Amino acid sequence: MTTEWGALTGLFPIDSVLAGWLPYKSTEAALYNIAGLTQASTHTRFTYPRVDELLGNQLSADKGAKYAKSLHLDLSTLSPYVSGPNSVKVATPLIELAAQDIKINRAYLVSCTNSRASDLAAAAKVFKDAAGKNGGKIPKIAEGVNFYIAAASTPEQLAAEEAGDWQAMLDAGAQPLPAGCGPCIGLGTGLLEPGEVGISASNRNSKGRMGSTDAKAYLASPEVVAANALSGRINGPGWYERPEGWSDDLVGTAEKDIHGGETAPKEDDGTLTEVLPGFPEKVEGEIAFCDADNINTDGIYPGKYTYQDDTTVEKMAQVCMENYDTDFTSIAKEGNILVSGFNFGCGSSREQAATAILAKKTPLVVAGSFGNIFSRNSINNALMGVEVPRLVHTLRKTFSGVPAEVSQKDVKEPKGNCESIDSPPPAPQNTPSQEKKLTRRTG
Repeated sequence: MTTEWGALTGLFPIDSVLAGWLPYKSTEAALYNIAGLTQASTHTRFTYPRVDELLGNQLSADKGAKYAKSLHLDLSTLSPYVSGPNSVKVATPLIELAAQDIKINRAYLVSCTNSRASDLAAAAKVFKDAAGKNGGKIPKIAEGVNFYIAAASTPEQLAAEEAGDWQAMLDAGAQPLPAGCGPCIGLGTGLLEPGEVGISASNRNSKGRMGSTDAKAYLASPEVVAANALSGRINGPGWYERPEGWSDDLVGTAEKDIHGGETAPKEDDGTLTEVLPGFPEKVEGEIAFCDADNINTDGIYPGKYTYQDDTTVEKMAQVCMENYDTDFTSIAKEGNILVSGFNFGCGSSREQAATAILAKKTPLVVAGSFGNIFSRNSINNALMGVEVPRLVHTLRKTFSGVPAEVSQKDVKEPKGNCESIDSPPPAPQNTPSQEKKLTRRTG
């Protein structure tokens, strides 16, 4: 997921497998075209001339190219990790989560990610292996657990059906959904309800993306998701062992090397940017401060609204920042300047994250830094954004010592969500000595 790294593009070289697959798809497309089948499973963009061009002019790095860093992974030292809750940036070794005995309510093997025929086969193997210990009969998923399956595409589902993998999961009690997008982006059947815990083999688990903001979502491999559906808890399928020499210290050391501590304010070189004719030289408004780093595009504009073409501008303004803070819509007013922390707008590439802020009639967004794709979407949609890390540090220092308001309101968000940097704990609470507000009017 290159966008989570802040990259705009990730390149993979063509290997021998792809070089063989492309001509095969061209032949398949040609046969469908000759037969006059309008509902062909292979798109007509696969043609021999186009494939010949791709293979003959492969995109690759220049000879002698210099790299900022090269990473070499020894796969024998890796064990399965689970991401979450509610963040792709928080990951825990499966063996540690298994010891916590976390009960799940829903398991998902859905979406364009990790629902290829090979992924479905890997998940089905968990049930088939369990059948070997159950007199040859595939056991049912755990009581109280809903297990949803959706192939990445119709051809992938057909392949899984022909292999018997699809039926194996249906026999276990899986609920089939249409191929493609669904619960992963908060659409259709099977969304997480308040207080529930779900584990998915999809690509993102931002707070509220798969349903309620008061639920916890984890990400894992297809095998782990299938094993969880069978056991009703977060654990492994049984064939993984802790790699020799593995320790928490290795992970901690690597994180320190990568992150290098807190982000320091950038020095101002004193230069000014030329203002083009007609562009406002001054933007004024009260700051609405959203004090969190890594607020992603799901937090800014929930995925469940992304494909609703009839959504009005007024509705977009109402749900802006909803998954980050449900009170944002009432706290932030027209004309306020939105200020947030670092890496604002990371995550998926939906342009509505920018247009929803415009719908809220926010003239300017200031952050310590922006996610690259969000920054480009802002420019393309005429939303002004400025990186001022020093302002973020100043606001945090100014409001860090505000005494907490005494409140007996129950925390609606599960306690475990505070472990996620994408899901800061709600405020006010009745225990902390200092108040942490998700959205603050600064005056």
